[in-house]
Amino acid sequence: MKIKEIIVVEGRDDTVAIQRAVDADTIETNGSAIGKQVIEQIKLARDRRGVIVLTDPDYPGERIRKIIAQKVPGCKHAFLPKKDALSKKGDDLGVENASPEAIRLSLRDAQQEEEEWVEQVSLEELLALGLIGGKKARSRREHLGDLLKIGYTNGKQLYKRLIMFKIRAEEFSEALSIVLKEENVIE
Repeated sequence: MKIKEIIVVEGRDDTVAIQRAVDADTIETNGSAIGKQVIEQIKLARDRRGVIVLTDPDYPGERIRKIIAQKVPGCKHAFLPKKDALSKKGDDLGVENASPEAIRLSLRDAQQEEEEWVEQVSLEELLALGLIGGKKARSRREHLGDLLKIGYTNGKQLYKRLIMFKIRAEEFSEALSIVLKEENVIE
């Protein structure tokens, strides 16, 4: 699978994992202290070929993603669920631990044509649906983020990502339905 966009990753091990999965070029941020030179490379890549950001599903990875989104708007974002980014021992979380298939799936989702986002889900609806506040909100958002491939978020971030990724109301409803059904099965 050839990826035309340049993929932004955190480090060398992530680049190796990407290249095992797909034919693509990468830019490495070398951690969360992203320098001006790296930001300029990402801007150039966005303008010339497009960019997909694929960082670890942890706090530093989210921090890098936010910095890039703020300084280089217009990048696509690929997300790996935590379960797909865990090492075999379960003691390390990162893109470098993901299988080639998991990486391909996350990148494929980021590349898909954007469909028209018909309706917007309000913050009040997210609260009423138990996605903001309450005992199960965090686990629901985590599962929902995996299903929608937008990553884990807090309540406000969920709202922003639904808009940012133009998640259609029907997609949201289907994913939430799965979350609630599985939640009831587990209980």
